[in-house]
Amino acid sequence: MATIKDIAEKAHVSITTVSRVLNYDNTLKVTDKTRKKIFEIAEKLEYLKEKKPKNKKSSYSVNIIKGYSEQEELDDIYYLSTRLAIEKSLKQNNVKYEILEKDAISDSLKKLDGIILTGLFSQNEIDTVKKMNQNIIFSDIYIEDENIDCVIFDIRKSVRKVLDYLLNLGHKKIGFIGGSDVINGENTIDFRQIHYIEYMKEKKLYNESFIKIGAFTSDCGYKYMNEILDSSEYPSAFFLANDSIAIGAYKAVEEHKLSIPEDISIVGFNDISITQYMSPPLTTVKIYTDFMGETTVSLLMERIRDGRKLSKKVILPTELVIRKSCIEKNTVSK
Repeated sequence: MATIKDIAEKAHVSITTVSRVLNYDNTLKVTDKTRKKIFEIAEKLEYLKEKKPKNKKSSYSVNIIKGYSEQEELDDIYYLSTRLAIEKSLKQNNVKYEILEKDAISDSLKKLDGIILTGLFSQNEIDTVKKMNQNIIFSDIYIEDENIDCVIFDIRKSVRKVLDYLLNLGHKKIGFIGGSDVINGENTIDFRQIHYIEYMKEKKLYNESFIKIGAFTSDCGYKYMNEILDSSEYPSAFFLANDSIAIGAYKAVEEHKLSIPEDISIVGFNDISITQYMSPPLTTVKIYTDFMGETTVSLLMERIRDGRKLSKKVILPTELVIRKSCIEKNTVSK
């Protein structure tokens, strides 16, 4: 496992700077370029054991189209992790690629061998890309179109795994802080929120006041954890929709003079590289981004190289990584 010192040496910054960047310290005066460099190094150090490419053919060219902005990639480095995993696999397959944001979609896509889309896209944007190229695949997005490939993970099973774990620890008051994306001016409902509500209602434990929805950022985690902790009654455990939210939530818990996990247990989602450096290390759902990247590129190459016509929709497993941020309810102070 890489250390903060390893990251600092490669980024040519101090250990303190790395620690503050990884903990989303908004008071730190550092450029976005330096911040992004630190995040990228932290992610890349997770991919040291790379497989050697089996095929050295290098006559293909693809685009990775991002359905999110540079700022969103900084706010939630899960996006960065998934992109880097795709890039790594493309390099291993000797495929040339360029990265575009979705507002740069143009007729040039027609000349490419294939297209990988990751992030959020409107139906109109999807239809536009489909008209330009038949070899397309969506990574980490479910698309109902039976002619389109996609690689996803089982969100429902992952959410239930988290809530089963907390329930088995004796927690019955379980809060949820999530986010909502905007497509064409309309807010979307995250599947983690949907499955959390479904589960809690099944168990007759649902409490609407324990739910807060904002953005998938540490700032929102901080804001909404504060709001819940300021109330007269708050949960003994929280399921948070991503690890960035958890970073902000940790800060709010600390400022309320409470402790994790002694007072509040927390589970995140995605297992970005930062989680192992948090104090205490965060229990979270691991998304195998490297495997997702490999699978995405493999499916695309089947389309390009082998001429596969029938679509595939691949569901990947997740893992609940248990660290130090949860404790049994009978040892919790409230």
